[in-house]
Amino acid sequence: MRDYAVEYLSEVQRILTQVLETQTEAIHTAAEWVVDATLAGKKLWAVGCGHAGLLAQELFYRSGGLVVMNPLFAPGLQLDVSPVTLTSDIERIEGYGVKIIDRKEIGDGDVLIVHSVSGRNAATVDMATRARQRGAKVIVLTNMAYSSISSSRHSSGKRLFECADLVLDNCGAVGDAAVAVEDFAERTGPTSTAVGAAILNAMVCAAVGEFKRRGVTPPVFMSANLEGGDAHNKVILEQYKDQICYM
Repeated sequence: MRDYAVEYLSEVQRILTQVLETQTEAIHTAAEWVVDATLAGKKLWAVGCGHAGLLAQELFYRSGGLVVMNPLFAPGLQLDVSPVTLTSDIERIEGYGVKIIDRKEIGDGDVLIVHSVSGRNAATVDMATRARQRGAKVIVLTNMAYSSISSSRHSSGKRLFECADLVLDNCGAVGDAAVAVEDFAERTGPTSTAVGAAILNAMVCAAVGEFKRRGVTPPVFMSANLEGGDAHNKVILEQYKDQICYM
């Protein structure tokens, strides 16, 4: 009997190996941009719609994470919407992403990480395009195999990867779900969250190393459940308060 749990875990492992072999250079470039922006007093942002937005939550306010990483939570694009199907409608509204970027005044020297698996919907295309117009660097995390064969839902005809300064490929399957179950038409086992989190945490690790290489104490959270964690975090939050937008 086939073990679909093992098949899924094996596929995630295979994809992570592919990421290691093909995305390391881009991950290090992203890390350098993160450090450059931080040391210049600029802001770091991360955004995604629906489940893609989970990685914006992954990056902020967590042990081992960068204190200066700000999630961009746009109304209607997170999974707390009811009915949740509205998120699919809202992310297709052209112009909404422009308002999100302008309201947060994301601009010159900032770095915006945009996560979308298909990269075809208007909201993220607008966010990436508008952020670049305002002078920010845009890092896109997407699925290139999937996005490359998808048509854009934006009037420009562009997909998200075509609006980026740097692309990180999650190397996943078209449609994201990776496991084919016997005698069942639909695939299961999406890999974008697991692999995407690994890619972005690898970027954070590389950034921490780059801070150290430049002689700067990395702005990293300590677990508040470890002795001394609260005191450590209080100091570093105060130090970087002007670059933090989630407090």
